[in-house]
Amino acid sequence: MSDFWAGLVQVGILLAALALVYRPFGDYLARVYTSERHWRAERALYRLFRVNPASEQRWSTYAASVLAFSFVSIVVLYLLQRLQPVLPWNFGRSAIEPGMAFNTAISFVTNTNWQSYSGEVAMGHFVQLAGLTVQNFLSAAVGMAVAVVLVRGFVRRGTDRLGNFWVDLTRGTVRVLLPISAVVAVVLVALGVVQSLRSGVTVSNPDGSRSTIALAPAASQEAIKELGTNGGGIFNANSAHPFENPNSWTNLLEIFLLLVIPVSMTRAFGTMVTNRKQGYTLLSVMGVLWGAMLAVAWWAETHPNGPAALLAGASMEGKEQRFGIGQSVLFATSTTGTSTGAVNSMHDSYSGLGGGVPLLNMLLGEVTPGGVGAGLYGILVLAIIAMFLAGLMVGRTPEYLGKKLGRREVTCAAVSMLAMPTVVLLGTGAALLMPGELDAALNNTGPHGLSEVLYAYASAGNNNGSAFAGLTVTSDWFQSSLGVAMLLGRFVPIIAVLCLAGSLAAQRKVPETSGTLPTTSPLFGSLLAGTVVLVAALTFIPALALGPIAEALA
Repeated sequence: MSDFWAGLVQVGILLAALALVYRPFGDYLARVYTSERHWRAERALYRLFRVNPASEQRWSTYAASVLAFSFVSIVVLYLLQRLQPVLPWNFGRSAIEPGMAFNTAISFVTNTNWQSYSGEVAMGHFVQLAGLTVQNFLSAAVGMAVAVVLVRGFVRRGTDRLGNFWVDLTRGTVRVLLPISAVVAVVLVALGVVQSLRSGVTVSNPDGSRSTIALAPAASQEAIKELGTNGGGIFNANSAHPFENPNSWTNLLEIFLLLVIPVSMTRAFGTMVTNRKQGYTLLSVMGVLWGAMLAVAWWAETHPNGPAALLAGASMEGKEQRFGIGQSVLFATSTTGTSTGAVNSMHDSYSGLGGGVPLLNMLLGEVTPGGVGAGLYGILVLAIIAMFLAGLMVGRTPEYLGKKLGRREVTCAAVSMLAMPTVVLLGTGAALLMPGELDAALNNTGPHGLSEVLYAYASAGNNNGSAFAGLTVTSDWFQSSLGVAMLLGRFVPIIAVLCLAGSLAAQRKVPETSGTLPTTSPLFGSLLAGTVVLVAALTFIPALALGPIAEALA
């Protein structure tokens, strides 16, 4: 009972903190992307890279910039890993083997941060700092930039210009991610998170033998890892490691960080479209779904169906004693609802129903509230689908925020929405057709084994990065197939969203009529929430029925 009430207090503090910063931070985010003034540091960067900040781009040019920047980032990060033995702070660690370097480079550039290696063993500090941490900033800034472009598509009229990718990327990094991460890193150090450039410290064991405890610049990595909804841990145990997450206060701060930008982006959206009720509607849908997922996972872990867990009174397997069930499921629900992938407990050890919640959270499209930028443009795509369905029911051309939703707009939205399910189901199906790979990789059979494979491709296709941990993915097949899933799951929706933004911006705003469906009403909120759930239900229920649902009913 004490753990239950402690968890409720944590939830209350978290919600209060998010409510406190929602308005000022959301308005600040809107000013970041609408201000015409450039900071001195930004102007220096523009001169260095020969960027004209006054020049705006069409959606196709913007998309080409995103793809080119991401391609170069993948190549650079791949080379850093392969050249690790000749780089500083390598501590004698060898080069990352090609398949793993390929997978990791794609993972961090796509904001997935899926890890098939042990960070404290495989990566030196230079690769961690100059490679992985840099991409934690840049991949998050790319997501924010794409979301802002879609908002501009609703705001602008009769134009084919949507802003400048290089300006949006710079502002998101310099004005939002860097300053907050710097402050948070100092706070984390004060709360006990490790920040060291040493490879480790040698200690004497009780039996007289000596061993080395790995050290790392964890606080600086942890700050942007959570703030940018990245999730890649500098230690193998991720946020369950006491050097990354030593106590309840750091745990609460990290959950706050991974939620604060996705939540506040709804306020920025409302401010930019000059109708803040629009942002409140999106936030309410996100909040209801997040709360429902949290309640189900919490109930499932406190009412387990396994004999050992029944004797213990709850399911504490795979959870840290310093967090308990409440703070563990709060973290699990938030991290899989925000495409973060960080974990403070092992999802593979959850009960059938409890483990199904993080999986379903990702399969909903990670819009509860979603990743940095990706959550906002993801739920806006689903809002367009919801309006299209409403238009079919009443027999009129649908419109959203004064823009008509014709064939081009709905096609772009549909491509963005269907990309993830296609990647997840095809990837899972292909893996299941390779028994040789599965026999070597799976630690479990039956429904739980299927859940592990489905979870892996859901995590990759949704750019989440968390894992069920019962699947070994170090073979060339899994490294390659999961890498492709991350690429397609990231960039196909981005291209579709940018195409959608270009089509919307080219339109003139149409006036509201008596037949216009209000998009700030509880009715529309219910329609949007129903669309989110319905899309996942129609797509994934057969797979879920064979995996976590079958396990929960066993």
